[in-house]
Amino acid sequence: MALPPLIYLTDADVRAAMPPVGERLELARLVLTALVADADLPSKVGVQPRQPASFTAAMPALLRGSASDGSGDLMGVKWVTAFPGNDAAGLPAIYATVVLNDAATGAPLAILDGVGITAQRTAAVSGVALREYWPRDVAQPVVALIGAGVQGHSHLDVLAEVRAGARLIVVARHADHAEQLAAQARASGRFTEASAATDPAAAVRAADVVLTMIPFGSHRQLLAADAFSRARLIVSVDYDMCVPAAVVERARLFLTDDVPQLAGARHGDVFAGYRDPDGSVGQALLGQLPAPTAGNGPVLINHLGVGLADVVFADAIVRRARAGQLGTKLPR
Repeated sequence: MALPPLIYLTDADVRAAMPPVGERLELARLVLTALVADADLPSKVGVQPRQPASFTAAMPALLRGSASDGSGDLMGVKWVTAFPGNDAAGLPAIYATVVLNDAATGAPLAILDGVGITAQRTAAVSGVALREYWPRDVAQPVVALIGAGVQGHSHLDVLAEVRAGARLIVVARHADHAEQLAAQARASGRFTEASAATDPAAAVRAADVVLTMIPFGSHRQLLAADAFSRARLIVSVDYDMCVPAAVVERARLFLTDDVPQLAGARHGDVFAGYRDPDGSVGQALLGQLPAPTAGNGPVLINHLGVGLADVVFADAIVRRARAGQLGTKLPR
């Protein structure tokens, strides 16, 4: 059995071979529905480095294809490290690497820089939730985007694709960061208006749709529950950094990407007071859950990031890279 050459893709290669937004949304939907029955996704495992507030995680995943001989299966692992102290040394705080293996032999097929994959697969999962639960009875919703870092930039493209014409408020601790992303939104021509702010509570109070993606820290559930009184849809990609348990309690529907993973993430102050989710996004997409209950509470989607998304996206990227003759071939 002849294997294709082992390929290494740098961050630049990954970005060049990244599928367009519409395809990324379909890949994310595939991941979410596959998590219901067609995937093997163990809990994240990591070691604890000495550096304060640092963490690591290995995220293996297997996607079973339709072929009975396993020829359509995907298998791989993402290894991610987060060292907040790197900022002081002028180094990235997060590194990620994705390895794809042949599911029939275990042989490595590709090694990819995973930082860009993380950003785009996360935004695409949010995009699936936005497309499914967008408040369609609001004529021109206001969207509060809390965070103007890497995730803020990747989510901007998804928002423009899924629901162009919204009014956007970009929030960041540093006014120049918020304004930079708001200016990018205005330049796209896909938003009715886009403004910058530094007060997340004020922005959330004015928003129908809220997306939270601030960096992890020791203090959690940072915003007051009443700040979310107007929100119809909340998509949280920063665990429980922003959204308090009281908002979860009154949510009409509370979903996550992977229910066992959320249960495993509960420890200490993480998700303190959160009720159990009503199910997974994939179950809802497959019609296995009831529709959101009537009431004034929001629909809350909390997705923690799953290794299956990295593997599925990496496979699509590698196929595009091979077709475009991108990457470096490594000797076996």
